[in-house]
Amino acid sequence: MEIDRLTLRDDGAQLFRQALTSDRVQELKETLSHLPPNQAGLRLKGIEGLAPFLAPRGEVGSFAASVLGETCRPVRVVLFDKTAATNWALGWHQDRTIAVKARIPVDGFNTWSVKSGMQHVEPPFALLSGMVTLRVHIDPAPVSNAPLLIAPGSHKLGQIPEDKVRDVVRRCGTVACLADAGDIWLYATPILHASNAATAPMHRRVLQVDFAVGELPGGLEWLGV
Repeated sequence: MEIDRLTLRDDGAQLFRQALTSDRVQELKETLSHLPPNQAGLRLKGIEGLAPFLAPRGEVGSFAASVLGETCRPVRVVLFDKTAATNWALGWHQDRTIAVKARIPVDGFNTWSVKSGMQHVEPPFALLSGMVTLRVHIDPAPVSNAPLLIAPGSHKLGQIPEDKVRDVVRRCGTVACLADAGDIWLYATPILHASNAATAPMHRRVLQVDFAVGELPGGLEWLGV
């Protein structure tokens, strides 16, 4: 399947080539340059200069707003970087947690955890189905540099039991989400995805941002950015 033919509605993923100019990619690098190196995944909060990129009318957030509308907001940001020192593989899975400001018992919100000092919880799956995830490529992700793998169409299947994941991947097939610096991939948050270790590791910095619409119930609040 040609990656340029993928659509968010049908496949759960869509590529926007050269969404950011080289100057804006450089500006994004500088915004993140103070962060510690050789970290597989850094959950970000309060990074000065990042909010304008992610606002609904910003150069990144506008892609989420084109799907969710201008009331959407960035609710979680993670910076991934695969290098020779941090070259991991990740099995097939669906993202099932959100980041919130504080732990408050609410029906349907289960399996609490703390990641990088930030409170996470598994919400009802319907909430995840109303979200989108953007991956902003700061570096190229060719075949040799561990592009994200997706199972097209798996976002339509709801919450997939662990013992059914391999069957679903086999049925849906696999696509490698190749990218150049400045490209943005837009995903349905529940899509099945995975990642191999890089065969020729170099920087593979990806800013991953979850977007949602509306407030959480029962006093829970999105952590935000």
